[in-house]
Parts: sequence; C-alpha cells; structure tokens
Amino acid sequence: MSKIGKKNIEIPKESSIKVEGGNLIITGPKGTKKLTINDKIFSSKINENIFNLEPLQKKIDKKTSIMWGTYRSLINNAVRGVSVGHEKILELSGVGFRANLKGQILNLQIGFSHEVNFNIPKEIKINVEKQTIIKINGVDKELVSKIAADIKSLKPVEPYKAKGIKERGQFVLRKEGKKK
Repeated sequence: MSKIGKKNIEIPKESSIKVEGGNLIITGPKGTKKLTINDKIFSSKINENIFNLEPLQKKIDKKTSIMWGTYRSLINNAVRGVSVGHEKILELSGVGFRANLKGQILNLQIGFSHEVNFNIPKEIKINVEKQTIIKINGVDKELVSKIAADIKSLKPVEPYKAKGIKERGQFVLRKEGKKK
C-alpha cells in the first residue's frame, strides 16, 4: 500500500476537477491544467471537495504502489498550481550582479564581459525585485522548477565567496581560501 497514494486531495472552493476517461481537467483561478492517468490501473472518485485515487486491483504490487503515489503527487501539485500557484525565489549575490526585465526577456549581468539574455516562456511570470531578487511564478510546478534551474545554471554559486545565482534558503558549503 502506498502511504502517499492513500491520502485524499482536498479541492479548494474555487477549483474543480473533471474526469473524462483517463484525462483529468483541473481548473482554478490561476488557470487550467490537463493530466493523463492510466484508467486501466486506477479509478478516481470525487466526493464534494475531496478527490481520491484508488487502484482497481485488490492485490497491489510494488510497481502499482509506486505509480499510485506518483499520480497522487502530480494531481495534488496540479490542484495547488491552479488554485494558489507555484513560486521560486532566486537571489543574485556578487558585486555588480543585476537582473532586469525587458518584455519577455530576462536580462542578467552576472560577472561576464557581456549581458546574458534569458527568454521567458508564456506560461511563466517573472518579477524582478531590488535588481538582485527574481521571483518565478506559474501554474506548472515542473516548468517553474525547470526555469529556476536553467537560470541558476547560468552562474552556479562558487564555494569560496558564494558568488552566483542561488535559490532562497539554499545552503552553500563554503571552502577556506588559500593560506600563506
């Protein structure tokens, strides 16, 4: 039995889930998300504002248990995304490190001899606060995390002076400098 799969998913008042065969259409104030589940393995039940995913088989093997928890997490992330949204906050640390928005392009000055331009997808909203804090918002958790990882990979945090782009709350293991 999957510990995560057994948990119920609470649907907020302003959100709704429609089940059409193997497709789930989740709508909310932030947007709409469509997910596909394997309807030969799982059945879904909606009671008022609680969604439940259950396997069709009486005896559950390990693979079914793993997939049950995975699908439940994906559906929960989608419900949370369309109702509240997902957010990642990046911090730039270093002398002269700045970020600016120019339409659908994020312009970064991160210690190179040139500026780095990052194209923003339509589904993602990026806000720049104080030139050193970047807020990434969106409905899809996977896409928000991927965009944050792509921006962080432009200038990873180095361990000696902790310069670079890091996520808020990320721990950077500092190293001691050269000794004489």
